[in-house]
Amino acid sequence: MGCPSLLCLWVMLALCPWGALSQAPSYGERGSNLGIRVFQELTRVRPQDNVVLSPHGVASILGMLLAGADGQTRRQIVTALHYKKTGPYKMLKKLHKTLTSKSNQDFVTITNALFAQEGLQMEEAFISTNKANFMCESRNMDFSNKHLAVAVINDWVKNHTNGMIPSLITPDMLDSAMTRLVAVNAIYFKGLWKSRFQSENTKMRNFNGGNGVIYKVPMMSQLSVFNIGQARTPQGLKYTVIELPYHGDSLSMLVALPMEEDTPLSAILPHVSTTTVQSWTKLLNLRRVRLLLPKFSVEAEVDLKAPLSALGITDMFSQSQADFRHLSAEPVYVSKALQKAKIEVNEDGTKASAATTAILLARSSPPWVIVDRPFLFLIRHNPTGTVLFMGQINKP
Repeated sequence: MGCPSLLCLWVMLALCPWGALSQAPSYGERGSNLGIRVFQELTRVRPQDNVVLSPHGVASILGMLLAGADGQTRRQIVTALHYKKTGPYKMLKKLHKTLTSKSNQDFVTITNALFAQEGLQMEEAFISTNKANFMCESRNMDFSNKHLAVAVINDWVKNHTNGMIPSLITPDMLDSAMTRLVAVNAIYFKGLWKSRFQSENTKMRNFNGGNGVIYKVPMMSQLSVFNIGQARTPQGLKYTVIELPYHGDSLSMLVALPMEEDTPLSAILPHVSTTTVQSWTKLLNLRRVRLLLPKFSVEAEVDLKAPLSALGITDMFSQSQADFRHLSAEPVYVSKALQKAKIEVNEDGTKASAATTAILLARSSPPWVIVDRPFLFLIRHNPTGTVLFMGQINKP
């Protein structure tokens, strides 16, 4: 598994006790932009932590809920996602098909499910919209038996993430009397490097952690041709960007780190958006370099309520303001929004003859690019600009 990464995200809806209700970016980029802003909110309060998030996963679950929302609740979601008011579903259906197409060669699965309380009369249009556009399955549950409900949902998550996330929720997260619906989105990605790191070249080297501590970590190494370049923030801070393609060429990992060792990663994060990432592609040039990149495995659980609320999506979390009248006649609100993601990066991949041929074109002595301090990574679906995963690594 060259770089498998995966995500599980779930949203729980509970009964409302009170009963109140440039070039235009692609839809993949629109959703990813909101996810990147959520990531920025998270890293702002957790600057020293390893954080991994799926921007597309955040957008997916909001897209599923959008089909049931109305009024101000709907307006907040549509505004934050920059979707057209008339309904984004034709474009989202096309995006889902493109991301999971076998033509990517690298393995991407995106699965969605609605677990509804037995007796909850969900609107037919809500169910059919999610089935048609998100390939979303629907199941009835008995949340009064919290332990059984948790076991069923966690089993679904485990099966749809290839066992990498064996459990997502716990019984204390459910209210046996009030829980009405649990919406789950799972993304699983497995990509093989286009240019593989040889395991015999992996050595223990120093990594300067975000907390000032120097760690000994397994550092992968290879001499190859990569797209590499320098970018700068509006404040003039320079940073290096390296693209590591996966063997299918439709997906890449982009690594960014400040050029100056005393510049914190947090100084460049606010500047990142899908527009920024798109601009990187124009700055990068193929160069023969000796790349040293740490192996890492990161798992993170994120409560999305605070960052989404900070970005203007507040009503859906409010018992008195949430308006999901197109989901069911029974008034509900979002009581919990959680994302769990995991990524593993190691040497595995496939050798590509194109890289070997390109090496012959480079005559100068290759520079060394050593990723030995906090860095940002993004896994991007290049044809659509969708950011499937992103993370900050302070300590591999």
